[in-house]
Amino acid sequence: MFIESAPGGTVRSGSIEVICGSMFSGKTEELIRRLKRANYARQKVEIFKPTVDDRYDASKVVSHDENTIHSTPVSTPQDILPLANNIDVVGIDEAQFFDESLVDICNYLANKGMRVIVAGLDMDYLGKPFGPIPKLMATAESVTKVHAICVKCGNIANHSHRISVEDTLVVVGESQSYEPLCRSCFSELFPPLEVREGKSDKDKRELLRRPE
Repeated sequence: MFIESAPGGTVRSGSIEVICGSMFSGKTEELIRRLKRANYARQKVEIFKPTVDDRYDASKVVSHDENTIHSTPVSTPQDILPLANNIDVVGIDEAQFFDESLVDICNYLANKGMRVIVAGLDMDYLGKPFGPIPKLMATAESVTKVHAICVKCGNIANHSHRISVEDTLVVVGESQSYEPLCRSCFSELFPPLEVREGKSDKDKRELLRRPE
């Protein structure tokens, strides 16, 4: 599905690929795999990540399996533009930490003929769409949703449940802060809205605070 070089020597058109899912689902691993394939194909590759993500390394993109690739930390999506000149493939990790201007930046790069590969969480710790990822999914040529394994029951997990006590939206962390849960196990902690006569009863849902 993903071809590193255009057939017959023709000029490759730009595109956006989104790799999304919960924590511990292999998003970064898949991003690194695609970028390394592009490197093997002798394409010019540049990888970016938000400066806030310094969990494993200040400059490298590192998967949970400790697979690594060099990257350039940037504070805003706009910082990517001057660094993406004469590049064939642009990789962006932890894209949920950027603001929604990332959508315009990715589309601009793709319209310039670049292959843009974006990896990030599609939902936050409350199960709500996260940052620019939903709009990127809507405008992308390809979306790959990867899954973790629920630590409670062993089913497919698509939620990132925060087990630490912070209540801010952005908390960069690992297994000490998050655990992957399936829909059923997550819903036991956060009961879904009741829908009656086509309307959501918002008063029925109060987010349960985690034990101290």
